[in-house]
Amino acid sequence: MTPATRRLVHLVRRWWGSLSSSAPSPVDEGWARASLLEGERLVFDAMSVQDRRHAISVARRFVDLSPDSPRDDVAAALLHDVGKTHSDLSTALRVLATVVGPRTRRFREYHDHETIGLDMCRRAGSTERTLSLLEGRGNQRIVDALRRADDI
Repeated sequence: MTPATRRLVHLVRRWWGSLSSSAPSPVDEGWARASLLEGERLVFDAMSVQDRRHAISVARRFVDLSPDSPRDDVAAALLHDVGKTHSDLSTALRVLATVVGPRTRRFREYHDHETIGLDMCRRAGSTERTLSLLEGRGNQRIVDALRRADDI
């Protein structure tokens, strides 16, 4: 599968998952919250239920790919898309922003979600290891595992 095809499959799966407004299970929410520092929990809780479900799914796949990862790495998996909350776009507008690109301020914020999320996590008190993984730095095996967990 080409990178473009993988990206399209990923986006279709994200869109499909965003159609449900059901919250993550209490077990999943509890697991996620136990993997986050107090400040990180606040930014995680600000995410929509769809984004929290996605984050938990990515983090669970990440742990399957890298079972010995410490809490800091799991936190990065849970918070990898937290910056998307800043743009405050609905699912339909996120799809539009993906298709047309960063044409407006909010669409630019959506496209810059990784940088915005990194700043949010820094202010939330995330550890250097968590921030490093969110930046794509550090142990390449762990960085690759996070990317694979998100691209499935």
